[in-house]
Amino acid sequence: MYRLVYKSRSNRTVDWELINEIIGSSEPHNKDDRITGVLLASESHFLQVIEGEFEEINNLFLRIARDSRHEDVQLISFGCVESRLFGGWAMHGIGIFDFNAELSGTLVEKWGEEGGGVRFPLQEWQALALINDIRAWQS
Repeated sequence: MYRLVYKSRSNRTVDWELINEIIGSSEPHNKDDRITGVLLASESHFLQVIEGEFEEINNLFLRIARDSRHEDVQLISFGCVESRLFGGWAMHGIGIFDFNAELSGTLVEKWGEEGGGVRFPLQEWQALALINDIRAWQS
């Protein structure tokens, strides 16, 4: 089992239409390839975690890197893991641009600001901690 985390900058302002477009096109393929994960989006950036077998994750990342909807793709991590963190999600989208002002302020205070929203970290443990913070809030 492998986990890959990357960050990129969107070529347009991110909204729910774009997130739903990405999730809608990726979810059927991810189910077939047994890939799970989460796509976190601010108004200007993406942070994605994908989990699955090596070949499927590698091939998916090559397609993602060529996707014209974003640029400045930064590979944060790609390595072997014991288990999935997002096993129930073929792909789940979280638009943090849609959070209330109090939560957005708390996340910006903790993680920093970038492009008018929350800064996405460039270390795997921090990226996963940010996602965990959001999941805890959503529960």
